[in-house]
Amino acid sequence: MARTEEVLESAGRRRRSFSPRYPGWLTTPSLLYYAIFFLGPLAILVAFSLATQTGFDAISYGFDTSQYHLVTDSLYVKIFERTLLMAGGGSLLTILVGYPIAYWMARYLSTYKLLALLLILVPFWTSFLIRTYALKIILDPHGYLAEDLGIDIMYTKWAVAVGLVYNYLPLFIIPVFASLERMDWSLVEAATDLGAKPYNAFRQITLRLTLPGVVTGALLVFIPMSGEYIIPNILSGGNYEFVGNVIGDQFASAQNQPFGSALSISLMIALSGFVALYILFATKEERFGA
Repeated sequence: MARTEEVLESAGRRRRSFSPRYPGWLTTPSLLYYAIFFLGPLAILVAFSLATQTGFDAISYGFDTSQYHLVTDSLYVKIFERTLLMAGGGSLLTILVGYPIAYWMARYLSTYKLLALLLILVPFWTSFLIRTYALKIILDPHGYLAEDLGIDIMYTKWAVAVGLVYNYLPLFIIPVFASLERMDWSLVEAATDLGAKPYNAFRQITLRLTLPGVVTGALLVFIPMSGEYIIPNILSGGNYEFVGNVIGDQFASAQNQPFGSALSISLMIALSGFVALYILFATKEERFGA
């Protein structure tokens, strides 16, 4: 018996010796890039946020948390609330617009599926700034939407909402389309054959199986929307500022790097909570799928 266990243990060691080993040195470029372009700037932001403003464009480094206390002022709390609410609303609108498009592409297109996917990706071939200015021309108070159709929303929060959905819609459609492409549509047909109504089959099968893609797409659009700078600046004319606009003003105009850094760190902390919720959700989905 002991001899048998010895032979099995020896065979196991031999099998393990043939398993592929990932050479650790290959991660060096990625780790250097991560350290230089993420950890380095983050450390600078933290150092700035703990510094003290001693004059215009003059700071004294130390450990002063007064900038973070200033972030909790009612004015900036309101801007944070506005930013997160607009990002959440924009994400919800993106889901309402993007999911039917992704569903139609995956379920009903065959010959022209790649062409439709290409048309979704075409806007990414142009500059984000150019796309926003093009939307400004469409929403112009003297354009055809305002004069012919009576839709004058320029320089309001509604123009910002339209800009958010327009610019970030492809980021949501792609992961949802990928989830729908991997789905086994015979499950829906089986549910229909067993008497399930189309809505119930969609809710209990299609939506549940593609929910990870929906959550991933929603997070992909929510995070950049929360840090948006260009869209509120151009489409609201400065009348509806996000946190990103306030941070830009602190660094560019006020030359108050400590407070701008404290706002940046606070926004990162707020968004980290949503990322943590996503990781928790993804972990549960993985266990359920297993």
